[in-house]
Amino acid sequence: MRAIPIAALLASTAFAQPTLPGTQPLAFTGDPATQMVDAIHEYLDRETARARDARRGRTPDRETLRRIIGAVDARVANPAPHLDELAAGPAYRVYAARWPVFDDVDGEGLLLRPTAAPKARVVAIPDADVSPEAFVGQFAGRLAESGCEVLIPVLIDRADTWSGIPGVRMTNQPHREWIYRMAFEAGRHIIGYEVQEVLAAVDWFAAQGGPIAVAGRGEGGLIAFHAAALDPRIGAALVSGYFGPRDAVWKEPIYRDVWGLLRDFGDAEIARLIAPGRLIVEAADYPAVAGPPPETRNRHGAAPVGSISAPSLEDVRREAGPGVRVVERDGAGALLSLLGIPAGPPTEAPRIAANADARMHRHFDQLVAHTQAVIRRSPQVRAATKPTRERVWNDVIGRMPDPSAAPNPRSRLLYDTPKFRGYEVMLDVWPGIYAYGILLLPKDLKPGEHRPVVVCQHGLEGRPQETADPAIDNHFYHHFAATLADEGFITFSPQNPYIGLDRFRQIQRKGHPLNLSLFSFIIGQHQRILEWLGGLPYVDAKRIGFYGLSYGGKTAMRVPSLLDGYALSICSGDFNEWVWKTTSADSPYSYMLTQEYDMLEFNFANVVNYSDLAMLIAPRPFMVERGHDDGVAPDEWVAYEYAKVRRGYAKLGIPDRTAIEFFDGPHTIHGVGTFEFLRRHLHFPEK
Repeated sequence: MRAIPIAALLASTAFAQPTLPGTQPLAFTGDPATQMVDAIHEYLDRETARARDARRGRTPDRETLRRIIGAVDARVANPAPHLDELAAGPAYRVYAARWPVFDDVDGEGLLLRPTAAPKARVVAIPDADVSPEAFVGQFAGRLAESGCEVLIPVLIDRADTWSGIPGVRMTNQPHREWIYRMAFEAGRHIIGYEVQEVLAAVDWFAAQGGPIAVAGRGEGGLIAFHAAALDPRIGAALVSGYFGPRDAVWKEPIYRDVWGLLRDFGDAEIARLIAPGRLIVEAADYPAVAGPPPETRNRHGAAPVGSISAPSLEDVRREAGPGVRVVERDGAGALLSLLGIPAGPPTEAPRIAANADARMHRHFDQLVAHTQAVIRRSPQVRAATKPTRERVWNDVIGRMPDPSAAPNPRSRLLYDTPKFRGYEVMLDVWPGIYAYGILLLPKDLKPGEHRPVVVCQHGLEGRPQETADPAIDNHFYHHFAATLADEGFITFSPQNPYIGLDRFRQIQRKGHPLNLSLFSFIIGQHQRILEWLGGLPYVDAKRIGFYGLSYGGKTAMRVPSLLDGYALSICSGDFNEWVWKTTSADSPYSYMLTQEYDMLEFNFANVVNYSDLAMLIAPRPFMVERGHDDGVAPDEWVAYEYAKVRRGYAKLGIPDRTAIEFFDGPHTIHGVGTFEFLRRHLHFPEK
């Protein structure tokens, strides 16, 4: 019997194949999107456990820890504090203290100065929701009674009073989250800022001589722990109410989210950076944190997961290992013993007048202003470093290994329309993780013909059916994949894993500590999709274009800029001055105001912006589709960032390969200039 060419078989109106040639039948049941997200979670859980075992054989690196917690800004030299006496008692005097950290940020708190020459100097750090004044009675006063000079810094608290843009929108984000969000995008962190405040105090103490120690409880324990790990001048450290296994850090408040943490550090590895025998862990008094402040009608947008609970004593001891002393009570006494200082007799703490709210507001405003200044300087940093594909992929997105599972393509017929047939397709990427989408094949394919493909990407909470099903006229997508298939293009509409509300956003929370993100997985899925599409006998592998809306437009910026297999990219409803979009503390368009904590990418501002991503796509064609009424950003932001792209393409001598279309409409596929762009640059129909 004469073999029938594949293209002719597909074009036959008399025979609708239940599967694509070269694929196995797809027998999948259930929701492919939900199961895709679940599979990525399972991978991250396994990788978290694997990373814990892998860390044990490595020597922890202090500079890596400094970088990932964002303790990177140069501190002021000779940071002597400004002191105002507030009260005096029989054993020590109390001063309001303010000391310079950066040129535009001061540390603030209290100084307890003993009446005799200090036997040691201690930075004693309360939990974020405990004032320095309260900490005098809880802990710090005992150190001062025993002859220590004690500096008590204020930490940014967990209230939401100033988290938002007055007159625009306020949020229920804890103050720590508000600062974390903008700082993370700029390669900084609330942890790093507060560690730097402690180290500025250590700078001052070191100039005076004598033993130096740090001690902290709750969030203050976290800061004391990291400060002692970074600075060998700190001879003793007490960490109370913080230390333990860190594998579930994704369940802790988002302001503890540190990019790449678990790849290199658990608490055990951080402890190894502190001299043996110089760390005391008090396994008690964990702060009770159940989550962010409650939502109200006027305040919302905080990351919803964020509790703190105490690990078991056994888990603390197991994490501590040799060289770390674990106590269950009287951490202050243990620290004094380590310093060789006899405990002094208890005295009555002096009465201290304070304006804690004004001090907290001042400190909050300084850190916000400093971070916004770092962001304003980021274009100069990017210009000096010239973003590369490798740096974006490895350091900002997070790179997974190349797909390792055999593709094992499976398919089944989904649509049969007058002009095309549609098939569900599933491809394995890594063990347990797959790519899924809908392939539309025009019926007029001719034997031996090789046609271009347009990969049509849905947005947030979307599904490929919304782009590919001609019977679904979603107001965002207008079944643009089906319309292109009617024109004769082959199209493929992938399911991306940004679906399932916080379930998918928690991929970011689990991935970040492993130096991975949601797009680490999406890029691998597209590697497999491109490989499979390019091998189909009716596809021209050199003419595969990408067209995505909204989160699909976010994909259009990140995937084609890193993968050569896409011949062009069209970003619809997303192109933006992305650094402003994610960090602005004064714009109503800012993601600072919304629940999209999945948008955060560590140090993005100092590595790359959207125009830079577009130039990584160059010299391949690149287009922006923009509705005047699209609420993602104002036209001016889009035009400002796109002007850099237009200039870049012109400098390369290829201005005809880039375009922007503004249309009078909302956040939607317009499909006019973009369709012409596809026809022209994918050379279809062929002339």
